[in-house]
Amino acid sequence: MSISFEGRVAIVTGAGGGLGRAHALELARRGAKVVVNDFGGARDGTGGSTAAAQAVVDEIRSGGGEAIADGGNVTSASDMEAMAAAALQAFGRIDVLINNAGILRDRTFAKMDMADFAAVVAVHLLGSANATKAVWETMRAQKYGRVLMTSSTSGVYGNFGQSNYGAAKAGLIGLMNVLHFEGEKYGIRVNAVLPTAATRMTGDMLDEQTLAHLAPENVTPAALYLVSEEAPSRTALLAGAGTVSRMAIVETEGVFLPQSQRTPEAVAAAFADLARLDNAIETEAGLAHVERIIARAKAAAIAAA
Repeated sequence: MSISFEGRVAIVTGAGGGLGRAHALELARRGAKVVVNDFGGARDGTGGSTAAAQAVVDEIRSGGGEAIADGGNVTSASDMEAMAAAALQAFGRIDVLINNAGILRDRTFAKMDMADFAAVVAVHLLGSANATKAVWETMRAQKYGRVLMTSSTSGVYGNFGQSNYGAAKAGLIGLMNVLHFEGEKYGIRVNAVLPTAATRMTGDMLDEQTLAHLAPENVTPAALYLVSEEAPSRTALLAGAGTVSRMAIVETEGVFLPQSQRTPEAVAAAFADLARLDNAIETEAGLAHVERIIARAKAAAIAAA
């Protein structure tokens, strides 16, 4: 199977460097018309310039592709609406959105200023929501859309000193899960990629030998698959250093506690059994979990009658 983006229009936020640049260049190589968005700020989100976005646009055009630059800030809903309008004016449609823009303000929670907590959540989580909202109606109207959230192992597994970043990245998994259901009947598929890559945000955290394995281009194949025509939906792929794997949220079968035994002590006594992952279940939706536990309660009530 050959994956092509001929005739497709893609927006990539935070595409002035690192992962976003790699995604934008490969989309263009495969035929997409690309909106290269980058606010042009520093790693902590301060400052701003369109130079980085324009440099990627120039690179795409020099290779024979079509692209425009956008300097909108993802934290501004009006900037994202203007970005979507510019894409429509230039190219007539919007097929793909890769939410990639991000900043870092790492500190331990004890030392973190809550303004820094809010700033990181605003860019990663609210910024992704702003950009997605700006393209959502266009995708619904054309009955086609592919949206990719950029999450992180810091969100699903945790990482020291990144409470703000981890909270935002975990939130993107929740946003993906909900938008999957809301976009399904309109041909919109929503996924997430969890990259491990050497970028401006991580380059000073790792040694040179490790960085050599973590080129952003190693994440792009998974990202582009997740926004392709044949992409799944509500799927999270981890990608980096040549490995691609799937991340899933599972729950254990659980232990049913009769009415007379619903105490903290009973939970403590049953913990070893209820925490076992031998028969882990990947639940399809929040209501599916509710239906499962209600069915179990009803069956126990009938058995006790």
